[in-house]
Amino acid sequence: MRWFVRLVAVLAPLALVPLAHAQTTLDKAAIEKIVKEYLINNPEVLVDALQEYERRQTADKDERAKAALVKYLDELTSDALAPVGGNPNGDVTIVEFFDYNCGYCRRAHPTVKSVVASDGKIRTVHKQFPILTEESKVAARMALAAAKQGKYFEMHNALMEARGQVSAPVMAQIVSDLKLDAQRLTKDMDDPAITAQLDKVADLARALGVNGTPAFIIGNQLIPGAVDADTMKAAVAKARKG
Repeated sequence: MRWFVRLVAVLAPLALVPLAHAQTTLDKAAIEKIVKEYLINNPEVLVDALQEYERRQTADKDERAKAALVKYLDELTSDALAPVGGNPNGDVTIVEFFDYNCGYCRRAHPTVKSVVASDGKIRTVHKQFPILTEESKVAARMALAAAKQGKYFEMHNALMEARGQVSAPVMAQIVSDLKLDAQRLTKDMDDPAITAQLDKVADLARALGVNGTPAFIIGNQLIPGAVDADTMKAAVAKARKG
């Protein structure tokens, strides 16, 4: 069905404009026959048209994304409620949208850590974007609440590096291992400020067209999905030059 919709979008202007004059002497059936025979005999025309359509769609999406990054730059990089890691005074910021139950986020986690550690001038901003499971939402609240006890990054790393799904027993064990005040943590997880932060990140993701995790924003680039260290370093270098 998807290819048919694209085909209609590509052929619509072709069918309306050049054939308008021809219809004065040919009936509809004859015109359709000519078009069909032409496409059968010249399928590369249709392929070229579809490729051009895809190119324009991609270019338009990229332009909208760049405009959105400029519009929401302050919310991305300067949100006081979003945890900041790496070098707080770094010259390049990596913003990451993630979910603790996202396998690709976990795969990207050591890459982010190694790139940040090896550079020394990278600032990171963590955007909790729990979209996969109810446990993801609980884990996001727990990490932000742990910040009130000065242990956000310990919690963040533990959740990212946990084996299997981040479930209630896994989270309870992490709380114990980190020697957090569980009663205080539970209370802080219900802080309206945390709810507001999670809602704000969800709205920001929607505005930017981020609908999956992980998603990285480096400079004026939005990079969806887990990427390798070389790709991330190249994006950092580009942001630094730009």
